[in-house]
Order: sequence, then structure tokens, then C-alpha cells
Amino acid sequence: MSKTVMVVDDSASVRQVVGLALRGAGYTVIEGVDGVDALSKLKGQKIHLIISDVNMPNMDGITFVTEVKKLPLYKFTPVIMLTTESQEGKKLQGQAAGARAWVVKPFQPAQMLAAVSKLILP
Repeated sequence: MSKTVMVVDDSASVRQVVGLALRGAGYTVIEGVDGVDALSKLKGQKIHLIISDVNMPNMDGITFVTEVKKLPLYKFTPVIMLTTESQEGKKLQGQAAGARAWVVKPFQPAQMLAAVSKLILP
């Protein structure tokens, strides 16, 4: 059975690039356009890893991760932040919220897939 990765980004082109790379590596992909949309799609299904942007409308990535970690089912789901933000302060906020890795855009799909395979839940 393939593992499921949720990709949350307000940019359709980023979701497409990330989704293609993940599907190519054999993962099932669920997409969210922002934190609010992504939270509504969690619905108790098993998500093995979440990749989220930081700057999004409606609910930003850090708030989204904070909310996900409050849900017992997703408390231990690893999160990778995929963002144009490279400031230390933002990274620390992300870590405090529960993000395990920080990938800065523009990114190499191979670099992202390496982070995914390292962190994804069994």
C-alpha cells in the first residue's frame, strides 16, 4: 500500500511540481490550497507526512502545523516546511510548531524526496 503525503501550498504550480515528484516516487498525494482547506481534508485518514508552505492566505503554515499537532491522530505526523522563507526566526517558529525539516524554494525534487523518505512514518 502506498503512503500518503499531504501537500499544502497556495501555489498551484508548486503543488503540481511537488505532487509529480511524490507520485513519481510512488506516494499518494492529497492537496490543500491553504491551512483551512488542508485541515478540512484530514478527516481521520492516515497521513504519513505533510509538506506545507509557510506564507498562505486564510491560515499560514505555522498556524496550520500548530493546529495539526493538537489533533491526537496527527500529533506525530512529520511535517516538512517548503517555503521561500529562510530567516532563522521563521525556522524556529516552524520547529516550535512541530516542523521537522525546512526546505527552501526553489528546491530540487530529489532533495525534497530525500527529506520525505528520511522522515515519513512507517
